[in-house]
Amino acid sequence: MRTTFVRQTLFFACALAALPGTARAGETGADDTGERPFSIEGSYVADVDGVVDGPQRGARYVDLLRIDATADLERIAGWHGARAVFTFEAGTGAQPNALAGTVEGFDNAETSLDRPRLFQAYIQQDFGSAAQVKAGFVDLNADFYSTQSSGLLIAPPFGIGSELAASGPNGPSIFPSTAPTLALRLKPAADFYLGLAAISAEARVLGDPGGPAPLLRQGALLIGEAGWTGGGRRIALGAWRYTRRQDDLHDTDPAGTPLARRAWGVYGLVEQPLGGTATAFLRGGVSDGRTTTFGGSVQTGVLVGPVFAGRPSSRFSAGFHAGFLGGAYRASMADAQVPQRHAEYGWELTYEDQLSSWLTVQPDMQVVRDPAMVPGSRDAVIFALRLTLTPPGQD
Repeated sequence: MRTTFVRQTLFFACALAALPGTARAGETGADDTGERPFSIEGSYVADVDGVVDGPQRGARYVDLLRIDATADLERIAGWHGARAVFTFEAGTGAQPNALAGTVEGFDNAETSLDRPRLFQAYIQQDFGSAAQVKAGFVDLNADFYSTQSSGLLIAPPFGIGSELAASGPNGPSIFPSTAPTLALRLKPAADFYLGLAAISAEARVLGDPGGPAPLLRQGALLIGEAGWTGGGRRIALGAWRYTRRQDDLHDTDPAGTPLARRAWGVYGLVEQPLGGTATAFLRGGVSDGRTTTFGGSVQTGVLVGPVFAGRPSSRFSAGFHAGFLGGAYRASMADAQVPQRHAEYGWELTYEDQLSSWLTVQPDMQVVRDPAMVPGSRDAVIFALRLTLTPPGQD
């Protein structure tokens, strides 16, 4: 891990030197509006996670380097309303969740893939403000089942519902690997939107072992979300299903082959301003309960920012999440003499503040009730410190 950390630190140091020049307008390459045809942004996240109580105790380090590059194809090639987006990521393989034993996880930067990856690579075509199309390797969670007011929280369930995150042959098109996607977003009226996407069911990118998977070899994931936004609030409903039946996690035919089931789910979410600088969120979803570890999940919490009038970058967030284990998964674990409770629960408190133009600090605390990977163990208590480095002058 040390070698990887040093390599990524050197890579990021080079990015620090290069990015400010590409982020500033008015230099060579910018047009009369100050816009540049090509831009690069980067960040480096360094987490120290300490499990002070739980199945095991200890501290581990997690890091994630991310570089986003955007090419304005209208300025470069005259392709009206089009842009190309590329996201490079690299993270070390330290896995602190092995100490805590949670099924949902507690650090959204954790990955077992200790190698660089081309996380996203897609073309985005805008048709004014009424429609948008994306084609390529796209992060599903950027447009579906997400809430801005839960974005500060570190636990993965606050990014996307666990019942969808654990679905498919190897997970859907979300961190750490995406899949070929065709996504459409419509805005039929000022306060309404509709998102639709068809996504290859196998998520693998350049940098993953074996590289990208053959298109639609395992079928496709279809997802749709309709929402209303107005007065700072948002209400949305979504649904998803896989075109190819997925293996039941417990039931088999007489030959011992897992039965094939329809894999599907529905979800809903609400974001509501509370007055002042606070916004609350509530999300929840259910799945078929046979083809994925979770039969459902719920997340709720609040974001406050700025917390202090004199510190405009100060933000505080508190959240609760619950992952309800599916009947097939619990039955399978019971057969293995590892009986499970019905759910895993977690609480999180976190605060973020920008100490300089290039450094943001975020202390974090989490408690996970009944870590499901180690049934009967003590509740996991986690303290973490996240440092986020960005190039000075980056917007």
